[in-house]
Amino acid sequence: MSRARSQMTTPLTTAQALASLVKSARDIMRKDRGLSGDLDRLPQLTWIMFLKFLDDMEKVREEEAKLEGKRFRPAVEAPYRWRDWATDVCKLTGDDLTSFINSEEARGPDGKKGPGLFKYLRGLQGADGGDRRDVIASVFKDVVNRMVSGYLLRDVVSKVNGIHFDSTEEIHTLGAMYETMLKEMRDAAGDSGEFYTPRPLVRFIVSVINPQLGETVLDPACGTGGFLAESYIHLEKQCRTVEQRRILQRLSIHGGEAKPLPYLLCQMNLLLHGMEYPQVAYGNSLAVRLSEIGDRDRVDVIMTNPPFGGEEEKGIQGNFPDDKKTSETALLFLQLLMRKLRRSPKPGRCAVVVPNGTLFGDGVCARIKEELLREFNLHTILRLPNGVFAPYTSIPTNVLFFDRTGPSKDIWFYELPLPEGRKQYTKTMPLQFDQFAPAIKWWTNRRKNGCSWKVAAKEVLKKADDGSVTVNLDIKNPSAKQDLEHLPPEQLVESIIEKERRILILMAEIRADLEKKP
Repeated sequence: MSRARSQMTTPLTTAQALASLVKSARDIMRKDRGLSGDLDRLPQLTWIMFLKFLDDMEKVREEEAKLEGKRFRPAVEAPYRWRDWATDVCKLTGDDLTSFINSEEARGPDGKKGPGLFKYLRGLQGADGGDRRDVIASVFKDVVNRMVSGYLLRDVVSKVNGIHFDSTEEIHTLGAMYETMLKEMRDAAGDSGEFYTPRPLVRFIVSVINPQLGETVLDPACGTGGFLAESYIHLEKQCRTVEQRRILQRLSIHGGEAKPLPYLLCQMNLLLHGMEYPQVAYGNSLAVRLSEIGDRDRVDVIMTNPPFGGEEEKGIQGNFPDDKKTSETALLFLQLLMRKLRRSPKPGRCAVVVPNGTLFGDGVCARIKEELLREFNLHTILRLPNGVFAPYTSIPTNVLFFDRTGPSKDIWFYELPLPEGRKQYTKTMPLQFDQFAPAIKWWTNRRKNGCSWKVAAKEVLKKADDGSVTVNLDIKNPSAKQDLEHLPPEQLVESIIEKERRILILMAEIRADLEKKP
C-alpha cells in the first residue's frame, strides 16, 4: 500500500477517465428498478469498488511476498476473488450472477456449488482476530445487493473493472474522487447527515490537537471516517521507519460506528487513504456500562462529532449514572468521552462538536458540565458561525476542547468570524480551511482580541441554595453585538423557543417554592 501513497502527480486524463467510469456505472444503476435514490446507488457502487480494490491490493501483496520469498495467504480465496467472478473473462451474468452474490448457496463461476459471495465474505475470520478478513466480514455483515437485474449488475461490474487500484496514479485520483462521492451522499442525506463534518473543520481540529505517533486516537462516532482519515494522514507524515509504520497501522487509529452505511463508507475511505487494517468497531459505542471502562480502555486523543438531537433507548441510558441519565445522544457521548480519556502517564485530550444547547442546558446537562469543569480542563470553546453545517442543520454549533491536566481554571472562547460581507455559510459557499489561519496562529499565542475572550471557570459554575447547579457556557463575544435581524429565521425561532422554555422552568420553580410555604 505504501507504493500507492507515493508522491506523484495524477494526469488530468486519468482523472477524467475514472470520473467517466464511475458516472457510467451510476447511470447504469439508475436504470435498475431496484434502486430508487442516490442514497441507494452510492453504497451499491461502494461495495463493488471495495471488492475490486481489495483484489488489486491482494495482487500487489502477493507479488511482494514472492519477491521476498514468503508464503502469501490471501484474504479472499478462489472462487470469491474479484478476478474469479467479476472480470470480462468470466461469463457469470443475469440470474446466475445475482444468485452467486445473494444466495446462501449457489453455483460459482467454476461451476461448483458453495456459499454465495456475501455468505462467504460474512463468514471470514482472521488469524487470532486481527487482519483484513475480520474487516471484510464486518463490512459485509449488513450489506445488501439492491440491484434486481443481474445483466445491469454485470454492466456495473465491468465498468468498475476498468479501474486499477494497483496503479499509483489511479489510487490517488480515486481517493480524491471518493471524497467527492462522500460529499454527494452527504448532500442527499438530508436529516440523516449527522455523521458528516466539513473537511476544513476536521483538518483544523486535527492540526491543533496534533496527535503524535505512539498515541491512540479514537472517534467513537466516526461516520464515514473523516477524523480518522485526517489523523492517519497527520500521523503518516511522522513515520520514518518500518516499526513506526507498524505502530501507525496497528495501534494508532480506532473508531466506532453504529450505522451500516457510514460504517461501510468509513472502511473504504480508510483503506483508500492507506490503512491496511482499519480498527473500527461496528455497533453503538454507548452500549457499554460507563463504570466498566477502565484504564486499559482509555485513549490519548479523542476527536469526534457525535450525533445530536437523537434519543437513546432506556437500555442505553441504563449504562450511565442515575443522576446523569438522559435520552439526548450528545450528552451521553460527552460522558463517554470524559470516561475514555486517559489520565496518565500523559493526560489525554479531546475535541468534540456540540450543539449550542449543550452550553446553556440545565438539569442533567448542567451536572455533566459540572463534572467536566471540576475533573477536566475545559480550556477552549470554538464558536462556529452560522451555516457551517449547512444545509444539513441550522443549529448553532461549537467545539469543546478539554484535557485531563486538572480542573478548569480559565476558559478561552474563540469566535470564528464569517468572511467580510457574509451573513452565513451555505451549501454553495461553504467553510474553507484557509479561513482557520488566524485561529491556528492564535492557538499557540493567545491574546484577547475581537474574536477571542477569556472567562474564569468559577464564573460560569454556580450553585443555588437548594443545591442545584447551573453551568452557563453560552458566553457571548463581549467585543461584538449580535445582530438578531441578520440571524436566519429558523435560529430566531429556536432562540424564542429556548427563552420560553427557560421562563417555564423558572415559573415551575417559583410555583414549587410557593407550594412549600405554609
